[in-house]
Amino acid sequence: MNAPSSSRPALSRRSLLGLLGAALPLPALAQPAAFPDRAVRVIIPVAPGGSLDILGRTFARAISPALGQPVVAENHPGAGSNLAFELVARARPDGHTLLVGSDPLTINPSLYRRVGYDPVRDFAPVAELVRAPQVLVVHPSNPATDLASFLAAARAANGATTMGSQGNGSIGHLAGAVLTQRTGIGFTHVPYRGGGPAVVDVVAGHLDALLVTLPAAIEHIRGGRLKALGVTSLGRNPALPEVPAFHEAGLPGFEVVTWQGILAPAGTPEPVVARLNAVLLDALRRPEVAESLAAQGFELRGGTPAAFAELIRTESARWPGIVRVAGATLD
Repeated sequence: MNAPSSSRPALSRRSLLGLLGAALPLPALAQPAAFPDRAVRVIIPVAPGGSLDILGRTFARAISPALGQPVVAENHPGAGSNLAFELVARARPDGHTLLVGSDPLTINPSLYRRVGYDPVRDFAPVAELVRAPQVLVVHPSNPATDLASFLAAARAANGATTMGSQGNGSIGHLAGAVLTQRTGIGFTHVPYRGGGPAVVDVVAGHLDALLVTLPAAIEHIRGGRLKALGVTSLGRNPALPEVPAFHEAGLPGFEVVTWQGILAPAGTPEPVVARLNAVLLDALRRPEVAESLAAQGFELRGGTPAAFAELIRTESARWPGIVRVAGATLD
């Protein structure tokens, strides 16, 4: 028996609505807001000035047009960068709050009794941008002509040679601890509040030697105000090709470098991380960005979020033993 004709339009309407719903693109049905839908914050964990601040501001400007939103660099110094690390670790994981991260992210958990973040668990690495070695510098009047002659003089001084660093627990301090570990030669550690003041004291002749991140000293080296004896990367730095690496100067395998890159809070959606990675690497390839960073002594990196995550895991496992040897603590 045929169904009453009056039921057919109702059935047809229901079917049509179902078909229309199925035909609608998924974004129209259910999708989070497009990224980014407002300004992006780039948190810089140090005060204005210096290589990390310059890097953060350089990339904030460079990626804003590609994202179609303002990208605002914000300095949040304090507690050895821990304030900034904790701020980003607790931020909403939507890609609108980013961190300019560097080696203190993986060193600080060994320096402080308690930090409010885990460098592996609480962040989504986006892109490693640059690396830079430490450089061993002395005053031009120092009779040492290379790493070997410097170490011989330091050994004869029986621990009296002053070795500066950017501060207690800094990567320069820890590079000095690795140097002592490898050679058995002790130094009198002199910590500063940042690389700038330490560089000034070597130039003035108040400090025997300094291990400092290369970009902080490179202009003084080029100007003849400092003498560079070696760098702590495995190979020579292209910005100072005449300066040998410790690795080739009698300490094979010696490597202590700073890394700098962009991280987001853990849980940031993979498509957001992928887009940020793409725009950052595109900016890194631009000549005006690449040439400026390379001239400062930075080694340009790039790469995938997975590769950056592996670096952070490796570094997090490496530093506790070195910090114990250095006897460094900030509590």
